[in-house]
Amino acid sequence: MAQPKILLTRIDDRFIYGQDVELWNEAVGSNLVLIVNDEIAADSRQWAPMRVAVPEGVWTRFFSVQRTIDIIHSATPRQWILIMVASPADALALVKGGVPITKISIGHMQAGEGKRSVTPAVAIDDTDIAALEELRELGIELEIRLLPSSDPDPIQLVIQERPQ
Repeated sequence: MAQPKILLTRIDDRFIYGQDVELWNEAVGSNLVLIVNDEIAADSRQWAPMRVAVPEGVWTRFFSVQRTIDIIHSATPRQWILIMVASPADALALVKGGVPITKISIGHMQAGEGKRSVTPAVAIDDTDIAALEELRELGIELEIRLLPSSDPDPIQLVIQERPQ
């Protein structure tokens, strides 16, 4: 069985934000945007606004983490996939489940209780840091990049934020 053609995996807790997905889709050339999130996969009422933001001719699927693990290897060679997840933990679960992810771009992680900002768009907590460290140890290329045209922020900014 051929490996699925995963062009990029992106951590962005906004999932499909019109300008963001349009720019990233154009940059990587995907024809399938796979939203991987247990909560959204279980609530089809959230799908319609997200589908509107996807460019014409690009398919959108909403899968749980486990469903993605279970069926990703049945993707056809014609499917060029952009995976969107909300958190480093979801990305790590996919990698540990055998999804052949090689690169993760971190775009937006909302600030909240227990989180600290490491860039204007990325706030992390210890759980996020642990997942990012494990992804890096598994050989996954990591970057923080708001837009395809922007320079990446070094991932060390995130990893070094962990208190000793």
